[in-house]
Amino acid sequence: MKLITQNRKARYEYHILETYEAGISLVGTEVKSLRNNKVNLTDAYAQLRNGEVWLVKAHINVYDHGNIQNHDPERQRKLLLHKSEIRKLKKAIDEKGNSLIPLSLYFKDGKIKVELAVAKGKKLHDKRKDIAEKDMKREIQRKIKI
Repeated sequence: MKLITQNRKARYEYHILETYEAGISLVGTEVKSLRNNKVNLTDAYAQLRNGEVWLVKAHINVYDHGNIQNHDPERQRKLLLHKSEIRKLKKAIDEKGNSLIPLSLYFKDGKIKVELAVAKGKKLHDKRKDIAEKDMKREIQRKIKI
């Protein structure tokens, strides 16, 4: 498994409830851009429409050496999941406050996969608590080293 990119903001902004691995439908120049790590998942999210899952607002840069057939960087991309997984996602998303966000993009056996998460948004005090815990762990590690 070779990591292409991660949505670092996701774990700070959301409580991760469940994760799923999904394939993604891409065109050739998108794959070439992904091989060059020219992608941004910061504002991306996934949507359920007509029994299908779509990745929205994932920015894959235009391929540098592409021609007139180059792709639209902001286009919506279909995610490939089994029907049973889509049903589970629909149930989870229907609960109030849950959303579907991509955590990372990576290569697995030559194919590009997306790690999707069912997540619930954090409140401001939750974020502060996480920062405080991280600082405590860092301080403990520092003292152990010395």
